Amino acid sequence: MTKNKSFPENFLWGSATSAYQIEGGHLSDGKGPSIWDVFCMIPGKVHQGDTGNTACDHYHRFREDVALMKQLGIKAYRFSISWPRVLPAGRGAVNQAGIDFYNALIDELLLAGIEPWVTLYHWDLPAALEFELHGWLGEGIADAFTEYADLCFQHFGDRVKNWITINEAWVVAILGYGHGVFAPGIQSPDLPYLAGHNLLKAHAKAVQVYRQNYQPQQGGKIGITNNCDWREPLTDSPADQAAAERALEFFLAWFADPIYKGDYPAVMRERLGDRLPSFTPAEKELIQGSSDFFGLNHYTTMYAADASENNAAGSVYGNGGLSADQDVNLSVSPDWALTAMQWAIVPWGCRKLLQWITARYDNPPIYITENGCAFDDQLRDGKVADLERIAFFEGYLGAIQEAIASGVKVEGYFIWSLLDNFEWASGYSKKFGITYVEEGTLRRVPKASAEWYAGVIAENGW
Repeated sequence: MTKNKSFPENFLWGSATSAYQIEGGHLSDGKGPSIWDVFCMIPGKVHQGDTGNTACDHYHRFREDVALMKQLGIKAYRFSISWPRVLPAGRGAVNQAGIDFYNALIDELLLAGIEPWVTLYHWDLPAALEFELHGWLGEGIADAFTEYADLCFQHFGDRVKNWITINEAWVVAILGYGHGVFAPGIQSPDLPYLAGHNLLKAHAKAVQVYRQNYQPQQGGKIGITNNCDWREPLTDSPADQAAAERALEFFLAWFADPIYKGDYPAVMRERLGDRLPSFTPAEKELIQGSSDFFGLNHYTTMYAADASENNAAGSVYGNGGLSADQDVNLSVSPDWALTAMQWAIVPWGCRKLLQWITARYDNPPIYITENGCAFDDQLRDGKVADLERIAFFEGYLGAIQEAIASGVKVEGYFIWSLLDNFEWASGYSKKFGITYVEEGTLRRVPKASAEWYAGVIAENGW
């Protein structure tokens, strides 16, 4: 257990989940279908044909889950609202039962002394909007998202003071509209850039509505969460150093630069030309400055090498699309330990990424809204020996402490995830939670990491 108390006094400690991964109740009480409900029905798309139809049954057992959070000493809970649960068709008629569910969850959290952090979009787009507007490729999707966001601000903003508009736009764009391994399953080298463009416009329009109509009275804050892995130059050569920087720009700066600098990174415009959509002057003004904090999901690190003359040879992402656009080969060191997702465990990469963000974006307040690891947990005698996960957290929290000591303004940390859950295309085969959900019975079992986490908070008085 860590003894270092170098985290700021008001540092926020929380856990995170997302609606489709834990709620279940996929057709309960008037909820409409999402693109993930549809995607999971297609044979071969999800490991072993798993679905989120039941998941952790959080929809029916949320009070039990809140009690578990209180027992652990968690101070904040980041969860997402299911868009089709409150607006079954994506817009128009409101499902009051969905509104009632989230009202009850928020009230239960506050009663337990837990601060709600709400993500508006964590990938479960209403299926109706995929059919009617072509999802995140459609011209009208930003307005539909803004209508949905406005509804949430109206019903929940009196108690919710922390909002995240979009979770991991990179994943939505690349895995959903590029590689096609996530819903809606579209494969294209060009469409991710259009999807990303519309995601940024949707974010900015929702923020504008919140700031104009709700923030003055409700007093909350709003931002976006982007994901990024660190890219370390494979060698000290200028080419590899440039490749690592380019990889970070195509990953994080793609979505952060328009918000903090007013437009896409120059390297993306140079390499993509007309394939990268352009913002109008009015859109640039709307997007720039549209985040009250820097939300970051971070999991791993990879080496980056220049591939200008031999694109993607040996790259884990293969040829074409984003990889070819960057001219970067990615690899991992054989000396790095791996999680069950085959993601390298490299705590110093987290520190370097935080310092990179601080330097590029003029030291914004940062919340690490996801960090965690999957291991093939085995339940024995009602317990899980969780030493690998404990070591992971100790390593990454140590790296965050180092970043803070160097001047980085990290203000909070959310473990991913509270519960073992439906892990998208990997189904239930990957165990990310700090508490165990036994398949079949859905029984919650504290892991060693949950007990350790509670001990860290209690020992340090956080």
